[in-house]
Amino acid sequence: MRPGCRGAGEFVLDFALPEPVPAPFTTIAWRLAHMVVDILAVRSHGHFSGPPASYQQWDHAGTAAEALAQLDREYERWLAGVDSLIPADLARPCGPAEGPYAQLPMPALLLHLNRELIHHGAEVALLRDLWTHTRRR
Repeated sequence: MRPGCRGAGEFVLDFALPEPVPAPFTTIAWRLAHMVVDILAVRSHGHFSGPPASYQQWDHAGTAAEALAQLDREYERWLAGVDSLIPADLARPCGPAEGPYAQLPMPALLLHLNRELIHHGAEVALLRDLWTHTRRR
């Protein structure tokens, strides 16, 4: 595996901390992997007893269909966890799974992750539109 890459399978994700300046252009595949693993799967594990997940352990998708299936699966897992929250859960802090943000209230995490999904989903849609409308016919 190349240095700075993360993944458990044939396909890996380029990743570096600190992020290089200027940051490289991120592909649709990278953005989908970020949504699947970091935004959804890691949080489902940390908050709702989902299976362990990390960029290093993840078997990243090799096709668009696989990536979309992973996104659907992890979104459903996350949504089921959120649906299980009761008012007392919403009144507590996020907890240690959120590291330096552990003391933020749970609704702050839910709003942040929804914003992240909207943000990166919109980027994916834009890149698809640009590709569709700029490729040679």
